[in-house]
Amino acid sequence: MKWFPNAWLISCFTVLFLVASISVLAQTKKPQPDINIDAVIRAEVIESVIKQLNEQYIFPETAKEIEKAVRERLQRKDYDHITSAVELAKTLTTLLREVSRDQHLSVNYSFEPIQIRAKKTEPTPAEREGLRNYGEAINFGFEKVERLSANIGYLRLNLFFPTEYGADTAVAAMNFVAHTETLIIDLRGNDGGSPEMVVLLASYLFGNEPVHLGDLYRREGNATQQFWTLPFVPGKRYAGKDVYILTSKRTFSAAEGFTYDLKNLKRAIVIGETTGGGANPRDVVRINEHFWIGLPTARAVNPVTKTNWEGTGVKPDIEVPAEQALKTAQLVALKKFLTTATDENRINNLNKFIEALQKELDELKKKS
Repeated sequence: MKWFPNAWLISCFTVLFLVASISVLAQTKKPQPDINIDAVIRAEVIESVIKQLNEQYIFPETAKEIEKAVRERLQRKDYDHITSAVELAKTLTTLLREVSRDQHLSVNYSFEPIQIRAKKTEPTPAEREGLRNYGEAINFGFEKVERLSANIGYLRLNLFFPTEYGADTAVAAMNFVAHTETLIIDLRGNDGGSPEMVVLLASYLFGNEPVHLGDLYRREGNATQQFWTLPFVPGKRYAGKDVYILTSKRTFSAAEGFTYDLKNLKRAIVIGETTGGGANPRDVVRINEHFWIGLPTARAVNPVTKTNWEGTGVKPDIEVPAEQALKTAQLVALKKFLTTATDENRINNLNKFIEALQKELDELKKKS
């Protein structure tokens, strides 16, 4: 087995950032203009997809199953009518996911020509600057950190940004909530990101002794990266106190990994919806100037379950609609506080908080 250098992780996030940027642009701008394709281009794209799957996809046997399914359709001439680039990308993506059940696997179309990108292990200075600027614009994924009623800490994180850029913000966030009695980590809008940030935040939730969180296996080079909590973190740890993680159907990739690992280590209670089900990190592979494939080349492996959440998502301990998850978590925490409270004023205050929150939750339930 080989081990990944840290540079690989940075490069991996660069790819994720580029994919995310494409997705955001697709959502915020008008649909891309379509282009007509002929039989030659169509065949070139299909054959290139098959080739890349067989050479790089993390599951070689599944790649063969996909190839068989594609060639059966080619023999039936199912694709002969397709003259739209958009339609070809959607059709191939649908088939790839039907066979593989891998939500990270996709064929994509770009109206703007896709530049040929040299394969390398580290991002360029321009890419680093772009990542830093992007990170600063979104506060490195940390949307909100606050102290809720009854001394409950709340952290809303929308992206696990690389620690090279976001470590100071992460440390500041964890130090802000250090003296709260319970912590709620809100990942309902988190699309994933860097495994190094997952490690940093998880490290605050355990003691000094390193804990094995998970592994990432990459087909190329038969390489495995292990992820353990850190023996040192700046500031005070949050070990020994209850942690709740909020999830939604949108919670994806590294955010699912954080949730899955902490759930299986019995370190957090998960509240909300079953997550999206994307466990296999992907690379961006250019097919030609207008097509690229999102290709998973690695897979997560949890040391407890020996598997991951690909295709199934992470099932919550307490299943509620995403919009009800925060108030549900607060109520669970407050009711637990009540079981150990002895001071009469604290008991009265907790009961008031519980009554008010329950009314608010009931109103949410009526609207759903």
